[in-house]
Amino acid sequence: MRKMLLFFSLFLVCSSLFSQSRVLVPAPPEKAGMSSERLQRIDKLIQQYVDSGWIAGAIAIVAKDGNIVYHKAIGYDDRTKNKMLQKDAIFRIASQTKAITSVGVMMLYEDGKLLLDDPISKYIPEFRKPQVLDKFNAADSSYTTVPAKREITIRDLLTHTSGVGYAQIGTPTMNAIYYKAGVVGGIGLKPGTRLADNIKRLGPLPLMHQPGEKWSYGLNTDILGYLIEVVSGMSLDDYFQQKIFTPLGMKDTWFYLPKDKLNRLAMLHTEDATHHVVNTPEVISLNGSMYRDYPITEGGSFYSGGGGLSSTAYDYAIFMQMLLNGGEYNGKRLLSPTTIHLMTINQIGDLSLGRNAKFGLGFQVVTEADEARNTVSLGSFSWGGMFASSYWIDPKEKIVAQFVLQQFPMSHGDLAEKFKVAVYQAIK
Repeated sequence: MRKMLLFFSLFLVCSSLFSQSRVLVPAPPEKAGMSSERLQRIDKLIQQYVDSGWIAGAIAIVAKDGNIVYHKAIGYDDRTKNKMLQKDAIFRIASQTKAITSVGVMMLYEDGKLLLDDPISKYIPEFRKPQVLDKFNAADSSYTTVPAKREITIRDLLTHTSGVGYAQIGTPTMNAIYYKAGVVGGIGLKPGTRLADNIKRLGPLPLMHQPGEKWSYGLNTDILGYLIEVVSGMSLDDYFQQKIFTPLGMKDTWFYLPKDKLNRLAMLHTEDATHHVVNTPEVISLNGSMYRDYPITEGGSFYSGGGGLSSTAYDYAIFMQMLLNGGEYNGKRLLSPTTIHLMTINQIGDLSLGRNAKFGLGFQVVTEADEARNTVSLGSFSWGGMFASSYWIDPKEKIVAQFVLQQFPMSHGDLAEKFKVAVYQAIK
């Protein structure tokens, strides 16, 4: 009996190691307990929105049990040129960058280089003695402040509870304050702007609220990107390439695309007055200028940890699978399962993103508080990007899924939720 138990234990260990060393490859959906026929409903769903003129096209990828069961591009990349969208198109992942930066911070945490409750001013002195906004004069963007009750911590930044706001796409008040100080949102910039300069200008500016007292989306992860540079002694670009992308085999994920990949950058879209899709102009006015084709900017030097990366659906699926595997992919471990667990549980207590939604260290997480209103399972974690892309990881069903668009703004956001329904209804 003991020999049988020992054999079974060794079998489980070997099976686990084998499963973790596999790369994501297409497989029949039935192998992963999904229906090929029912997955085709995703095609019909996307095509309906393309035919209605609400989107140009979309890429969807779904993997279950480590098998890619769905990966298609439907519709157009550029409708004006009758150019069809391809599965290997490179898209601006915007705030999907945040998950990668959060993983980078946690790698330094595991390496003993920092602690989550360290004040950020320990590493970036410009954030010493933070001030909180008291009164604001819209006429000239002047303001008064009161002292913060405590310093901002690395944990505050990971959970978006620091009080730091967003430039260009934030509240009107913070947009004005940041614009006057020369602080930018981090994407669509001309060459010459540097991450360090932006973060140092941001440090002395007022917070929206006391640290830790509210959840508010902001430039927190851009600050964390600069933290990685300070602690590692590397540029964020080099850190990502050497510590994350190369080990995982993510060959198409970059801040600024190499020359041999330029022609794969997807067109960015917007809407006309009737909410139908049109190509975005080359320069967008968004409380300052944003340049549409920023990923192919020659000499780009601004590495935004909050939104600057571009990638493919497949590359990002590799990253998601690593998270689902507890920090390992194809035999390369980036983080321990314990740290992945820490990142994907509620870290904001009684605070909320709205409707009882909770946040971990870099992700929205599904807890018992909001399980009933979610399509995905309890324990799932997710986020998305400014240009209408979204993803989620479901540990219970062993699913990673991503829905890729390149559009801002997007009036038909219900499509992403319908995609979730289409994925789960295909489980046998």
